[in-house]
Amino acid sequence: MTTLPDRPNTALLVIDVQRGLVAGAPRRDEVIANIRTLVDAARARDVPVVWVQHSDDDLEQGSEDWEYVEELVRLDTEPLVHKTYQDSFEDTVLESVLAHHGVGRVVVTGAQTDACIRSTLHGAFVRGYDVTLVGDAHTTEDLSTYGAPAPEQVIAHTNLYWSWQSAPGRGASTVDTVKVTFEAADAG
Repeated sequence: MTTLPDRPNTALLVIDVQRGLVAGAPRRDEVIANIRTLVDAARARDVPVVWVQHSDDDLEQGSEDWEYVEELVRLDTEPLVHKTYQDSFEDTVLESVLAHHGVGRVVVTGAQTDACIRSTLHGAFVRGYDVTLVGDAHTTEDLSTYGAPAPEQVIAHTNLYWSWQSAPGRGASTVDTVKVTFEAADAG
């Protein structure tokens, strides 16, 4: 379904599962375990696993908080995309990495639901990708003191609205880890 010609493959995106970003996040351990399950499944099927790592003034590159959580280990052969904007495509090499692997569909996991996950979902979709959000493999911090809904509500709302997303020639879906497939034509 992707509008990207000659790109039949799927990639797993692991976005910003960094120590400082998921410390104290709701369902942290469950989300990380689900991401690890997906990473293992992708590797077993030779599906590209693309790691995305954020840095900014509050998350300094090279700091302990900037490092990926110890439960998730990137292989040297797996691409690492550094970013400084919420959308993983903005001013990064992500598009060229996905093009190199013939990817027209991305499966999205990681943190922060209301920032980098949402931005990347939309960034991929408007660029022509089919986009699957793994509903039980993303999380966010509690920003309710700033007027935001509770994290569980943010996650639930994102899962809900992404399952209804549509556009010509592209597909969007929200599925749980156990229903993820890596075939490009599948909705899961």
